[in-house]
Amino acid sequence: MYRSTILALMACLVSLAQAQTLRWASQGDMQTTDPHSQNEVTTNSLNSQVYETLTRRMQDMRMGPSLATEWTQVSPLLWRFKLRPGVKFHDGTPFTADDVVFSMQRLRDPNAPQRVYANAVGIPKAVGPLTVEFTLDKPNPIVPEMLGNLYVMSRRWCEEHRVTRPLNFKQQEESYASRNANGTGPFMLVSRQPGVKTVFKRNPNWWNKFEGNLQEFVYMPISNDATRTAALISGEVDFVLDPPPRDVARLRTLPHLKVLDGEENRLVYIGMEQTRDKLLYGRSPDGKNPFKDLRVRKALYHAIDAEAIKAKLMNGYALPTGGLTPSPRGAYGDARLETRLPYDVALARKLLAEAGYADGFDVTMDCPNNRYVNDERICIALASMWAQVKVRVKVNAMPRTLFFPKIEKFDTSLFLTGWGGGSTDAEIMLTPVLRNRGEQGVGTANYGGSINNDADALAAASTAETDPKKREALVKSALQAFREQVNIIPLHRQVIPWAMKREVSIPHSPNNWANMDWVTISK
Repeated sequence: MYRSTILALMACLVSLAQAQTLRWASQGDMQTTDPHSQNEVTTNSLNSQVYETLTRRMQDMRMGPSLATEWTQVSPLLWRFKLRPGVKFHDGTPFTADDVVFSMQRLRDPNAPQRVYANAVGIPKAVGPLTVEFTLDKPNPIVPEMLGNLYVMSRRWCEEHRVTRPLNFKQQEESYASRNANGTGPFMLVSRQPGVKTVFKRNPNWWNKFEGNLQEFVYMPISNDATRTAALISGEVDFVLDPPPRDVARLRTLPHLKVLDGEENRLVYIGMEQTRDKLLYGRSPDGKNPFKDLRVRKALYHAIDAEAIKAKLMNGYALPTGGLTPSPRGAYGDARLETRLPYDVALARKLLAEAGYADGFDVTMDCPNNRYVNDERICIALASMWAQVKVRVKVNAMPRTLFFPKIEKFDTSLFLTGWGGGSTDAEIMLTPVLRNRGEQGVGTANYGGSINNDADALAAASTAETDPKKREALVKSALQAFREQVNIIPLHRQVIPWAMKREVSIPHSPNNWANMDWVTISK
């Protein structure tokens, strides 16, 4: 009797542990466990389970405290942050102001894509074991929001393992931080098998309160859409972040599954290389780079049937837009800044003829095939649409691990990509993506190398303007100036369905970010 009771109890405990393990799948893998060497949502969202920031986005998307408990703008050029006491890294090392200073300096390295934010929050200085001050060279009204993108690493751990600089992902560099991690966050990295699975377990010494009951999660990239859907239906995985739109209706009918919908705070857009005098990948009749001509950029825009992409490829899970920010809030809800140029093939042909390309030109379009919903299929559809105006496009699709290093080296002529995350402020798009390439990370994600001096000046002024009304006017003027020059071609904002077992509870988030400490699995 006693033995059978013990066995039953052990079986119950094993069952409970299994129930509190989440098997999570998506189409692409995280790129690295070095939190400072890539700025891509899957990589960031997984690293955020291990590493933390001074401020944190809450479930209602407001910024709240994290490793910092409070902050004060002492003067227009000085911010002071009080740090949380008693926090330890996963290896037991105490968290101090020195770790914050070290991390912010590491983030200013040329290898760090987030350096545009690290530079914008100023120079850090420890003024006590748990106090850090940031001295700015110009006012920045959204310092706490930017710090929510900057992960804190252990200075001691980085020095011990010789990873005091972010690895150079563009050159496919490997380091100890590529597959190992040591943060302060709710989960600890157990093992990393790139392209296969990455395992995380709950941090029993986390300073914060878990909202859910998850003990462990396993992330498994499954690139094939049909295989990913089949894995969810069969029970091989418990949660799919990106079910194929064409499968969502069927998934909704299955009693053991549920689907949550939400608009993602992300703009999917087309970039065109506008720096070189000749196409790097393509050929034009005059030997020039057609994308340097505004009429050509407008022609490509007018030749896109965004509503057809929404209906036929995205099954309605897209919101076509002419906006240039991840969220309409970035443009303060101004409908004029959201309006697309009309779909007009005749006008597109006319513009191309005026530019000297009545017979079109040839160009290769770089495209990820496992990053955005239906990304490769969208590129193929765009190639078909542009063929109607005699622009002959060869689609060069590749995994995100190859795509991002390629465009980050500006090794491209035409490409599809996206930008977004938690912040709805226009600054998150203006400075890294739209502004002219410059110092301190400005224009670091301006992969097309566009130059728009008027818009750049307006955007630069908005960055340092602390008066809300004046800043709103500057932001709107900058966005309009970028729109007029068609420096990028916006397509849509994704509507993201999350599919999961009935027993799984995960709050949907506009940044398409699954916070594992919020996950509950019922019996």
